[in-house]
Amino acid sequence: MDEITVQELKDRLAHGHKLQLLDVREPSEFGICNLGGDLIPLGELPKQTDRVRRDVPVVVICHHGFRSAQAINFLSQRYGFDNLLNLKGGIHAWATQIDPNMAVY
Repeated sequence: MDEITVQELKDRLAHGHKLQLLDVREPSEFGICNLGGDLIPLGELPKQTDRVRRDVPVVVICHHGFRSAQAINFLSQRYGFDNLLNLKGGIHAWATQIDPNMAVY
């Protein structure tokens, strides 16, 4: 499984790279802190795969990286996605390494 670090994501965003942010946490978690992008909770993913882009890299985000890894395994094995990147350490890593003002939970 391909991963991207929070620093690599920050650099890509700063340089305007086209990508999709896909957050697979629950709405209550997304409300605490998020990077924007599309919220599709992991349990809803099978019904909403049409919202996952195939034409750009898709960075899959969760709290620490476990649910995003599950999402990537599901999407790649079941639907053949090959453009998915797991955010290493999840939103927690972003908050602790990139944005110290972001809420943590």
